[in-house]
Amino acid sequence: MTAFGLSPPVTLLNVPNVITAVRTAASVGLAVAALSHRSAHLLVAAYLIYWVGDILDGITARALGQETRTGAVFDIVADRACTSACAAALIVLRPVTALPVAVFLVQFMVIDQLLSLMFLRWPLLSPNYFATVDRRIYRWNWSPPAKALNTAAVVLLAIFAPAAVAVAFAVGVAAVKVASLVYAARLPAGPPRTRP
Repeated sequence: MTAFGLSPPVTLLNVPNVITAVRTAASVGLAVAALSHRSAHLLVAAYLIYWVGDILDGITARALGQETRTGAVFDIVADRACTSACAAALIVLRPVTALPVAVFLVQFMVIDQLLSLMFLRWPLLSPNYFATVDRRIYRWNWSPPAKALNTAAVVLLAIFAPAAVAVAFAVGVAAVKVASLVYAARLPAGPPRTRP
């Protein structure tokens, strides 16, 4: 805290945040182009840039010791920008995906965002360290398998599986997110722990 009770300036310009900004601009730009040109190839590129960039910014932040709470929030918000643009293009290109993608969007844009921002209640750098607060919620939501199931699996099922299967899976993921959010909201703020 400074003399006036204000927090010190936040460092926004670091390597992981630049990766987040670039992957978001590229993914959203390609998704909008896929939408306007009705191009599946551009949509695949948009999703790949989003998913690879999302992995890369996290790995880079940890490898360079540049993890920040601001960067974690930026990543969470950027994920929603990429997801919404890609989902819009997906629905236009494959209207049969509309219902499972709609369920996924409500879950990811609202419920999961609230849950992901819960880490701010504790002195954690990001949701990746939520295991220090509650291992079960971490395993269900931010472990590597959970991340893959919570996002990519829903999209892939919407494209390749029967609509009923994709909807059922999306509803299941939403139920896990709601239960996790309710449980996390009831947890007391704990002692300062930043590493699992």
